[in-house]
Amino acid sequence: MTSGPPSTPALIAGEIPLSQVMARLREDSPVFHSEADLQHSFARVLWELAPSIRSRLEVRQYVSDTDRAEHLDLLCIGPSARTAIEFKYFKARWIGVAGPLKEQYTLTSHAATDLGRLGFVSDIARLERFGNRPDQDGLALLITNERALWASPPPGARKTRDEDFRIHDGRTLAGEFLWAEGDDEPHTRILRGAYPLTWEPYSQQEGVRGEFRYLAVPVEPVLPSPKQNTAQSHRDRLP
Repeated sequence: MTSGPPSTPALIAGEIPLSQVMARLREDSPVFHSEADLQHSFARVLWELAPSIRSRLEVRQYVSDTDRAEHLDLLCIGPSARTAIEFKYFKARWIGVAGPLKEQYTLTSHAATDLGRLGFVSDIARLERFGNRPDQDGLALLITNERALWASPPPGARKTRDEDFRIHDGRTLAGEFLWAEGDDEPHTRILRGAYPLTWEPYSQQEGVRGEFRYLAVPVEPVLPSPKQNTAQSHRDRLP
């Protein structure tokens, strides 16, 4: 079983620490209009800080032992290593002005936090399967101003259908994840690694829901057996 401990600095394409990229990104873009805005902003900052890395958006990834290709959000190609990145930008309603250009932002709420958790765990599972090269690792990155994602459920809270998929600070993701206690098999996810979760501050804006945090999970790809790969790839594409 592999793991991505938070004590190990994540390097993008073997060249630059993720923490350095995030520090510059929050200066330039403390808030994003959309997930596409996040992807483009991240790629631009990475190019400015590490011009030896080439970034490619929406890259088709061929998974070993299947005849199907899937799209990756961002592939970062360095001189000696590569990093596959999946992004998630989960918004809660917020309206305000932010950034060096004093941009106006009007964020609408995604509302369905359960699907946000499912999507993030699915990203990690996908990145594990994209390990068809020994020089390629992965990174699942989530930025949000939705406190319910990073906060632990209160004591005595009723169980929800996404109970297994909670991604609050301090939890470790590992093993099998059952949706609605297994009543919805297509949403079952399996992780072969163990991933401690540590949320980090991203930016603080004025008003309600003005606190933004990010969760970064380095992923060391693991090649499953052909049977596991086919079944899991079908599941990970479901919403």
